[in-house]
Amino acid sequence: MSIIVGNETKLVISGLTGREGSFHGLRNRDYGTDVVAGVTPKKGGQDVEGIPIFDTIAEAVDERGANTSMIFVPARFAAAAIEEAIDAGIGTVIAITEHIPVHDMLRVYWKARNAGVRLIGPNCPGVLSPGQANVGIIPAQFFEQGSIGVVSKSGTLTYQIGNELKQAGLGNSTIVGIGGDPVVGSDFIDILELFEQDEETELIVMVGEIGGDAEERAADHIAENVSKPVVAYIAGFTAPPGKQMGHAGAIISGSSGTAEAKKQALEAQGIRVGKSPTETAKLAAETVGAKA
Repeated sequence: MSIIVGNETKLVISGLTGREGSFHGLRNRDYGTDVVAGVTPKKGGQDVEGIPIFDTIAEAVDERGANTSMIFVPARFAAAAIEEAIDAGIGTVIAITEHIPVHDMLRVYWKARNAGVRLIGPNCPGVLSPGQANVGIIPAQFFEQGSIGVVSKSGTLTYQIGNELKQAGLGNSTIVGIGGDPVVGSDFIDILELFEQDEETELIVMVGEIGGDAEERAADHIAENVSKPVVAYIAGFTAPPGKQMGHAGAIISGSSGTAEAKKQALEAQGIRVGKSPTETAKLAAETVGAKA
């Protein structure tokens, strides 16, 4: 099994005709993802290396059976593209675009929730289920198919952990980049619930960072609702207070949101926290080995 994307995914890409959209969209198709359509207004009838382009997502749903949308359009159009996907009946929307205004995301967040649509991102690397589907910009060569689920705010740190797990002979069920903006469609708890229900996932790696309280809330949720082992890593131990680091949401406010506070909250619930991506991968490998 996998979560969010898999063999059943039929992907439509908003912005496929753009430079970034075509580069990553074709890489997704080359990996084996069923990319059924692209959408760019006023370019309907064209194609990108055999992938048909439509003017609207609704056309892609009606004519190509699209059920998953990837948003790869400029920030000023991204919220409208997400809403278009929701209105067209798409079940899963993965927004790669960064710099979407927070007030736009607040509106889109509630629209997706009320419609029962799974929204991942924005400002995220996407979702990869090794051996099945890759929707986004995750370099799939770093990951092998296996039983470790990964949910992360960070893209590059996830790639490092995945590569080290691969070198240790371990693989992943699904890798989910939730994004690091102040408002994201799915948070740690949303993805932890999916991994808890996934029969293939035996262990979960959670990669957090400074800012906000998502990791603290996830720690409480894990203690009460997650039966599978979880290991974690928190980026930003050396970040000075008040300094934004990396993602838009990665900013420490006063004494809250520090890496140390998050580490303590996780460890208080029995969750092992690595001091580096390398140590986190080793902890995951040890836990899987001990369970076996």
